[in-house]
Amino acid sequence: MIPRNDYLETFENHVQEELLRLCTSAGLLNGVLLATDDIDNHWHALAPEYMADAVPQVKDYPTVSVAWAAYLGLGVAWGWDQDWDSYSKKNYQSYYGKEGFDDMDEHIIQNLLKLQLDGYEAKGIENIIRRCGETTVSLIRHEGIEPQSTTAFHVFARACRVMFRIGAAIELKRLGYRFEKMDVSDSTAI
Repeated sequence: MIPRNDYLETFENHVQEELLRLCTSAGLLNGVLLATDDIDNHWHALAPEYMADAVPQVKDYPTVSVAWAAYLGLGVAWGWDQDWDSYSKKNYQSYYGKEGFDDMDEHIIQNLLKLQLDGYEAKGIENIIRRCGETTVSLIRHEGIEPQSTTAFHVFARACRVMFRIGAAIELKRLGYRFEKMDVSDSTAI
């Protein structure tokens, strides 16, 4: 039985609020989830293959299974900033490292974002993504859902989408994007 959409929406919003709070307290976000429709919608293209990689990892590596979605979000946001026309056409496997899904995190940090794996910025990103992953797994477990059920799958999928969005927001902020209030009544602003 597929869970009610309102339950899934409430769960997803709760996870997003918690992770946004966590990232803001760590200084990687400013209380706002930076997002674009291009990036958000690209999750739908990548999600089926991501889920095929992540679901088998849940039992032995639950944090990795959700956390790698944030790394995927980092990579997609980086590509959006670089050349979206090209990067929007790249397939899911283009985010793989030499070991496929297993080292996707290092590939995205080192080869796309061009950060040193042992550098301060990369370590900060790794730390917050791990903390977000652990928090997400805890929130999923708190739901008390029967493992391997349809509901468990849908909750997991929503949690991965939130992690993807968090990763994208972190990268957008790192690249200097921010929301600014504009006075639209001022004709010189247009």
